[in-house]
Amino acid sequence: MVRDEDGTDHIRNWMRNRNTVEFIGLCESLNNPNFKHVEFDTFRKQSGLISFNLTPKKWIEATNAIGIISKSGRYEGTYAHKDLAFEFGSWISPMFKLLLIKEYQRLKEIKNNQYNLEWNVKRILTKTNYQIHTDAVKECILPEKNYDKDKEWLIYAEEADLLNVTLFKCTAKDWR
Repeated sequence: MVRDEDGTDHIRNWMRNRNTVEFIGLCESLNNPNFKHVEFDTFRKQSGLISFNLTPKKWIEATNAIGIISKSGRYEGTYAHKDLAFEFGSWISPMFKLLLIKEYQRLKEIKNNQYNLEWNVKRILTKTNYQIHTDAVKECILPEKNYDKDKEWLIYAEEADLLNVTLFKCTAKDWR
């Protein structure tokens, strides 16, 4: 939310930018089924010109936008969806943009580390249980089945696939 005169000027200058108009238009297109695309195209064509001036109220009224809200009165100010607020913050402050990028990278790294940890735990469990599994097949399943000695590997493979589906939600064939 921005209330002061300088803030209003910053918002107007930001909204004059062609990239900004395209960005907020794209956000509206994705999230607003009642967005008026024809009016948006008019703004997009005019954006970047010296004579082009766009305010939040003008944008909202012309395009039926929902991503930006402009209020007057007791709670006056311009409010925006977080995607637009991040874009505005990135435009107005290079430091904000850099911190936003760094935070995104940090969160992705945490997510990747969690995935790698989960993967390693599953791999270690599988490796540890391999001997137990093959011994169990040899002692319990092979004696009960009538099979050709040269087809023994198929029984091991079927049992291994059962474990793969349990642990990894896919068979060895699916994995390949």
